[in-house]
Amino acid sequence: MRFRGLPALLGALILSLYLAVPGIAADGGEGLYGKTDDKIITNFGFGLMIFFVLLITLLSVAQYLLERRKRR
Repeated sequence: MRFRGLPALLGALILSLYLAVPGIAADGGEGLYGKTDDKIITNFGFGLMIFFVLLITLLSVAQYLLERRKRR
């Protein structure tokens, strides 16, 4: 059974994203964080790497614990 509202939902999402662009680009294209330079971008990239390493590690440990519990 197909969801009938899917095309309307996708259209509304695309329209809202299209209309949000001018609001985000205000203030000379400066983002929510403010002025960014290379150091800020580099630190954000390092933060992303650390986040994903921790996420994969924690999810792997959780899966190991659940598998061990299932075997018992």
